[in-house]
Amino acid sequence: MVEGRLMKGIGGFYYVETAESVYECKARGIFRKKKITPLVGDIVSISIHEKAENTIDEIKERKNCLIRPPLANIDQLFVVSSVANPAINMSVLDRVIAIAEYKNIEPVIVITKIDLDDSYKKYYDIYTKAGFKVILCDNKNGVGCEEVKALLKDKVSAFTGNTGVGKSSLLNAIDSRLSIETGETSKKLGRGKHTTRHCELYKVAGGYVADTPGFSSVDFERCEKIMKTDLPYCFREFEPYLADCKFQTNCAHINDKGCAVVDAVHNGIISAERHNSYIELYNEVKDIKEWEMK
Repeated sequence: MVEGRLMKGIGGFYYVETAESVYECKARGIFRKKKITPLVGDIVSISIHEKAENTIDEIKERKNCLIRPPLANIDQLFVVSSVANPAINMSVLDRVIAIAEYKNIEPVIVITKIDLDDSYKKYYDIYTKAGFKVILCDNKNGVGCEEVKALLKDKVSAFTGNTGVGKSSLLNAIDSRLSIETGETSKKLGRGKHTTRHCELYKVAGGYVADTPGFSSVDFERCEKIMKTDLPYCFREFEPYLADCKFQTNCAHINDKGCAVVDAVHNGIISAERHNSYIELYNEVKDIKEWEMK
């Protein structure tokens, strides 16, 4: 048995990178019986056979996983937004960040098109104050590209961003394979740029980058929900104040008397914009029961 990382899965075949080579494998039937699907990013044990198909025999415990795109063991998620054409929607941005936090994925906020609008300064201040890494990018002159690239080393990374924010330009500047192959595939299929296709990990800048065509905030919104009891912990700037709420177990952190989070918002320590995003998310899930999520 040899251990490796699952790099690609297509048509029932899985391609696993080990220290020696990349092996084409089939998953053992036991996974199908248990309704377990190997995911790109999985650390697996495989058996290599000379006269039979190589097999995936074991899937190691996952650090995290996403439903769509189907990925496992992601270290960081680069959330790409532009200050203009289209403008930043904080509600959407904070929703994606919260889900990344919930999944134990480190969010990195990338703000593009900074040459078009100086409102990026406002967002830079809000998110750095909240405790996030924020990278400012201008894809026309390459500003910020090397900073993003430097963060890829020794990590498994994914990128998300809606159409028009400059995600493809950024990825292409980092490594041309990441967007060129997607474009060629979609032309062959006669579809738009964001065609549905298999996920794949590429070795880039000393780490791995997931090529996830069409991966946008919509995928997160449709496929991932956070229970109201977990939601406050997905806004990292809330955490220092949660233990100081007067009614800890029942506090919604919206307008409750004696809520340390609300006090921090009123005192300008936590941004009102981020708190508004929290309230929006809370109102969406407040009536959902845990059994409904299964």
